[in-house]
Amino acid sequence: MRHSFAASGIVSVSPTVWAQIRQGRAPTQVLVAQVLDGEAVVLGESGVLRARTELAAQVLGAGPLEPLLADPRVTDVLVNAGAGVWVDRGDGLTRADCDVGDEQAVRRLAVRLAGIAGRRLDDTSPYVDGLLPGGVRLHAVLPPIAVEGSHISLRVPRRVAPSLDDLARWGTFSTGWLRVLEALVSRRCSFVVSGGTGSGKTTLLGAMLGEVNDRERLVIVEDVRELAIDHPHVVRLQSRPANVEGRGEIGLTSLVRQSLRMRPDRLVVGEVRGAEVREMLTALNTGHEGGCGTLHANTGADVVARFEALGALAGLSPLAVHAQLLSAVQVVVHVRRGSGRRFVDTVAVLARGADGRPEVESALTRGVVGETVIGPAWPVLAGLLNLDPDVVP
Repeated sequence: MRHSFAASGIVSVSPTVWAQIRQGRAPTQVLVAQVLDGEAVVLGESGVLRARTELAAQVLGAGPLEPLLADPRVTDVLVNAGAGVWVDRGDGLTRADCDVGDEQAVRRLAVRLAGIAGRRLDDTSPYVDGLLPGGVRLHAVLPPIAVEGSHISLRVPRRVAPSLDDLARWGTFSTGWLRVLEALVSRRCSFVVSGGTGSGKTTLLGAMLGEVNDRERLVIVEDVRELAIDHPHVVRLQSRPANVEGRGEIGLTSLVRQSLRMRPDRLVVGEVRGAEVREMLTALNTGHEGGCGTLHANTGADVVARFEALGALAGLSPLAVHAQLLSAVQVVVHVRRGSGRRFVDTVAVLARGADGRPEVESALTRGVVGETVIGPAWPVLAGLLNLDPDVVP
């Protein structure tokens, strides 16, 4: 068995490593480094260091994807079978100059990454969700589920949690909206951040939670850890999938229940996506002020329909969802993506409509050229946030 490096020649596996392999032991940083122990004379110190880095990436890391994951601008890396790699650096997907090999090479990489994440990926379990070291979120799917070949999707977490000031400076919202979002947090209003996939929901929620008073305790419930929060008192609960025997699953519903016994000053559900909506609404109706989460929705107006659909998964009728929702959630902040940018599109109030059904009424909307459009619910929102309704943000 030999390892090949384009820049440094061919290196044989050392007897020490062969002994570990025969004993069924997994590779480690130390063992990988030992492969090149005797090559310093041939390669030189810089050559050995480079070869060790390459070998570690191939054995312990993401292989040829490592440079992309190390790029601080990259948020997503997508491998489409053997047809290429695409990345998102914040301005939409573009093709990357990265060779991952043919379909078999992509499959081997997917299986290895799943193993690193402690998950199983094979013909009997052809798709996987997991978390890689460093917080990179992995999703991979194999044929025949993926018709054209193995696919890998990697979501890269932010290394530094941006603040609301940072987002305002980047143009996510105008400086006038900054005081509205800050007041939303300081006044302990309950809210949801809605938007489509990749619209920046998690980034905005993390920035808003960074504004919470340092004396408050945040309990975060997530399917996979994604929220980056600059706050001194954060407790995280993460769901667990079933093992290969189909046992041991711990879902978000159970975690939300457990979180209520942990004295949260703020209960945060990273993404409301299923039956846990019942426990979340119940918690927000029983004195847990300032709770929040994210929700997939195409527009702010779709939020009520999304809650109805999720409530149905928990066995709740639309009327039950309406009654809970009206007293549980006060504000909807909708984000969207357009022209390669992410921005806050609407800040709205959840109010009772003429027919008694909850309605999302716009308070602030981003205009066509980025100007602020005042909506009918602005006086209500200003009252909630103790702001002057006569002063336009």
